[in-house]
Amino acid sequence: MGPEGASGRPLQGLRVVEADGGVAVRYCGRLLSQLGAEVIQVNDRSADLGFPTGAAELAFGAWLDEGKTTAPDLCGALSRLDGAAGKTIVIAGQTTRAIREIDQAIAANGAAIVRVGITWFGETGAHADWRGDDAMIEALSGLAFAFGLPEGPPILAQGHAPQILAGLNGFIGALAALMSGEPGPSRVDVNVLESTLCLTEPGAVTAAADPTALSTRRGVNRYSPVYPSSIYPTLDGHVGVTALTPPQWAALCGLIERPDLAVEPRFATSLLRTDCADELDRLLVPLIARQTTDYWVEAGERLRIPITPAPRPRDLPAMRHWAGRASFAPVDATGASGPTLPFRISYDGVTAPRPAGGKDGPLTGIRVADFSMGWAGPLAARYLGDLGADVIKVETGGKPDWWRGWEILEAQDPPLHELPRHFMAVNRSKRGVDIDLLTPHGRKVAESIVRRADVVVENHGPGVMERLGLGQAAQRRLRPGVISVSMPPFGFGGPLTRLRAYGSTVEQASGLPFVNGHADWAPSMQHVALGDPVAGIYAAASALAGLYGRDRLGGAEIDLCQVECVFQLGADSIIADQLGGVERTGSRRSAAAPVCVVAGAGEEAWLAVSVDSDDAWRALCSVLDDPALLSDWTLAERKDREDAIEAAIARWASSRDPASAAETLQAAGVAAAPVLPAHGLSLDPHLREAGFWATANRPYIGDHLIPNSPIRIGHARLRISRAAPTLGQHTAEVLAELA
Repeated sequence: MGPEGASGRPLQGLRVVEADGGVAVRYCGRLLSQLGAEVIQVNDRSADLGFPTGAAELAFGAWLDEGKTTAPDLCGALSRLDGAAGKTIVIAGQTTRAIREIDQAIAANGAAIVRVGITWFGETGAHADWRGDDAMIEALSGLAFAFGLPEGPPILAQGHAPQILAGLNGFIGALAALMSGEPGPSRVDVNVLESTLCLTEPGAVTAAADPTALSTRRGVNRYSPVYPSSIYPTLDGHVGVTALTPPQWAALCGLIERPDLAVEPRFATSLLRTDCADELDRLLVPLIARQTTDYWVEAGERLRIPITPAPRPRDLPAMRHWAGRASFAPVDATGASGPTLPFRISYDGVTAPRPAGGKDGPLTGIRVADFSMGWAGPLAARYLGDLGADVIKVETGGKPDWWRGWEILEAQDPPLHELPRHFMAVNRSKRGVDIDLLTPHGRKVAESIVRRADVVVENHGPGVMERLGLGQAAQRRLRPGVISVSMPPFGFGGPLTRLRAYGSTVEQASGLPFVNGHADWAPSMQHVALGDPVAGIYAAASALAGLYGRDRLGGAEIDLCQVECVFQLGADSIIADQLGGVERTGSRRSAAAPVCVVAGAGEEAWLAVSVDSDDAWRALCSVLDDPALLSDWTLAERKDREDAIEAAIARWASSRDPASAAETLQAAGVAAAPVLPAHGLSLDPHLREAGFWATANRPYIGDHLIPNSPIRIGHARLRISRAAPTLGQHTAEVLAELA
């Protein structure tokens, strides 16, 4: 989709068989197809797409399957690969049994195949054989626990975001395996749960070190420690507003003509303002409603406050900014439009060999210059480091990565900036240097790092790298053939390009807040910074696509738009909202009933249940043994009686521990799960048994918890090469290499 050649065809010549109808598998195939691979589907599209039936389901399916061809069965698809040069990818899922059957067929075929297996929970761990769906992943990943009103219940977000993230990880794993240099067949495994943990792993590792760092529900658009970070009605629409830093808060107070708020001690910090959010909203809501969306957006740009239009999903394709970027294109005859790829790639023709792997991983020998800060860019570089690249993280001692903290206090022992666990989670597998980019010497060192880099990653605000003399054009002069990844929140070009943004701003601009939550709530965000980790993983994927195609197309300038990345997660709702609208129904789903969260025994003990078939409904009735429920009710009849059904589930669950209740229901064939908080993830028996958590050792703190990569290649998790660097830890080492 999108303009011809917008991202080139770096995967041209690659052949893919898509052997399952699940959203995760089909989305993985979509990414490969959109970048030039030939994708052959086994003609079974029977998996649930989240719609009862009708135009929205067909259009979403057409979006997932664009550009693919079909074969009647797996044997027919594999036979079309005979004689294909190099390795071929087969994407399988989404149960371990289905993948074993595919493995047997591949072994009989004998071809050099990269098999990408996508399951819900992985092949090992307590939940390996559980029934999964997107709602259960929301419950088990820690994401749902913090979404909702303080009194509960937690809310399960709509759509297929967990499966989209799993398909994205499958794409990364597939390209990495192709560049591993290993002869013969290869095996890549990812699962939906671990792919979704990118959204909550910082909270989990922080809580593992600090038992007081508890995940809580504060209410609609209340995510500590950021306030304001919400969506407000305007005279003609809605805007998203985030004011995190003291200058942003002071500028916002001046803009609304309440400068007294900026000097009020009770509102001095973002954390204090979070505690007073309801009081402040009573002031902000009527004031913001007096002006238009354009007024607030223009003022935010002028005053450097993160303020964005917050449109409904159906309005996105026609917005001037997104239309100018060709961010959407028609998917089928209905006229509905779906999102195009979230990155644009242009090539310089200076070719270099494709990575061939080595002892450190598929990207052995590749060097990455990481100029990023915060969450999105560092996560992208972490992915590349986990795959074996030598990642050089560039910081400045006076103004280092802000995820280390706001202030540098060298005199404290240990220094405060060496303690944040969330920084360590996204910056492992890197070396760190401390150079001042504002000095001639620092710029000279930075230029030397770029000259030796294969990939450059940065996520600064628009124009920052250019002012430092290190923008994409300068990178191209310093290192022709480099893969240059920039991550402006709204992309390069268009009326919104220069807006300041955080991960919260990205979600506010994506349309998703009009999909999640209840109809009587304000447009509702589900995360404190949803856009950050999502954009980070897409940035890693775009870099791998550039590396794969560099031997034919040359170096690449990649314009990765963070908001467009979140469009991918909400593609189904963007399409559906154009074809009749979407309703905000809390945890309930249009194509399944019941789907709910009910209270179990104990404080903040919640059980999620999802019934998506008649067989599962009969199994639920058998477990509940409630005479008021009839096991032969159809989906329509269950939808009509959803209140009563949920009440029956609540009565049954009220005296049970959610974990044991979920085990009982899963054993009967019903998708169910405890709703875990982020602070409980490090202790989750399934994640521990599956080996998701690892331990690293680092100066100042010693052993500490970090997440493993969600990608396995050849039965093994990717090797974590080193803990996150202390500030400037490898400066002398890297400078010696550059001399």
